[in-house]
Amino acid sequence: MVPLRPGSEPEDGPSVERLFADGTLRMAEGDAAGAEACFRQALQIDANVPELHANLALLLDQQGRMPSAEDHYRQALALRPDLPEVHLNLGTLLLCSKRFDEAEAALHHALSMRPNDAASWTNLGVLHACLKRDWAAEACHHRALSLDPSLDSAAVNLAYVLLRQGRWAEGWPALERRPSSAALAVHFAAVPRWQGEPLDGRSILLGFEAGQGDMIMFLRYVGEVRARGAGAITLLCHPSLKRLCRELLCPAVEHVIAFNDPVPRVGWDCWSPLMSLPGLCGTTPDRVPAALPYLQVPDACIDAARAWLPERPHGGPAPLRIGLVWRGNPAFENDAARSLPSLATLAPLGAAAHEAGWAVQWVSLQKGMGEDEAQTPPAEFRQWCCPSAHLNDFVDTAAVVAQLDLVIAVDTAVAHLAGALDRPCWLLLPDYKTDWRWLTAREDTPWYPGMCLFRQAEGEAWVATVARVAALFKDAGDPGLSRPVLSR
Repeated sequence: MVPLRPGSEPEDGPSVERLFADGTLRMAEGDAAGAEACFRQALQIDANVPELHANLALLLDQQGRMPSAEDHYRQALALRPDLPEVHLNLGTLLLCSKRFDEAEAALHHALSMRPNDAASWTNLGVLHACLKRDWAAEACHHRALSLDPSLDSAAVNLAYVLLRQGRWAEGWPALERRPSSAALAVHFAAVPRWQGEPLDGRSILLGFEAGQGDMIMFLRYVGEVRARGAGAITLLCHPSLKRLCRELLCPAVEHVIAFNDPVPRVGWDCWSPLMSLPGLCGTTPDRVPAALPYLQVPDACIDAARAWLPERPHGGPAPLRIGLVWRGNPAFENDAARSLPSLATLAPLGAAAHEAGWAVQWVSLQKGMGEDEAQTPPAEFRQWCCPSAHLNDFVDTAAVVAQLDLVIAVDTAVAHLAGALDRPCWLLLPDYKTDWRWLTAREDTPWYPGMCLFRQAEGEAWVATVARVAALFKDAGDPGLSRPVLSR
């Protein structure tokens, strides 16, 4: 936020200064509506106060009201061009809007006025990373940390660059500065944090982090912790994963707590965030714990799920069962890039399979956003099944995935679920801000040996990416293909 230059008090009514101070206080306290009302009332008194426009813009920016925020940032700069905070905030907004040239210009404006501003340097590094200029991104983040070693965001931004390049030994320590790790450290401050030493029968709590897919991916480390001598293991997880962690995880843990349950602050000999375990276990791209499957669906769950899928005909070749996921959680910051526009984008898969003579039962695994599309699928999917009404949690989804020959998915938790179950998965990855865990340019992943990665080319629409995948149905069975071989 930008401080207000002192001015004169009006004779009657609230002053601009008083409204500005009240709005700034309300903003800091999380009262967005009250803060906005104060700023707008002050602007009615005097619309030529740049600091009012600047702070109102930041408030609107935080709410995702980008066009209005940009307008007020620009009004602030028109009135007073020498506000480096506003150039920084505007640059960040433009970066989020993928207006990279304008964003870079704004960030350089900020740095021209404050060349030693660490926040501007790391934001410029994020921009370079978005444009795949990893060498420039790394240099910017290092510059930021040299100016302000306490700037956690710069350390985490650097970690993502290093991890994506496969420089995991350097990246894991930097990733320890992530906010979720710090929040867990506060909650469990009275319990020693595990540093990777032999556990010798001690009890340990492993804390949840990030999204559901992250949790599923890093559950593989339960076996590593057990191998290091852990006694009782307690998992703190998302509520949606509580049953999965209790019933499917192998090796099993003694206790599972959802983060919306009462979570004691003590009761274990030590604790660790789940995403700290790769570093503590010395994980590198050629040394990834991959004892798959580390999730195993009980026979009773599979038996129950059989009724949700169409029967395979007796006699003759059985049709393939292929599960589809085309959208992720819209709240995810990069969802606009990683999710497909609609189920119709995948229709060429159905057409290609039919033209190639494959008998396929297509199974929707979509839940939440996009689920309604599965009720009226494109005609290209000639045999279609939508068991979504039965998929109440990840155990139900796992019971279906366990019966599939292949899962084709965007980068969501279901893809991690398929990988953890050791089911073949074709993963569709966006070109923009591809997640660090998939490394760079690879078509495979050390995290899930049975998974194949299909990367969107730079500037390529998803329809073109899907067309490349669809072509594999015509070529499947060719021994030269580095893809799972489909069986007729």
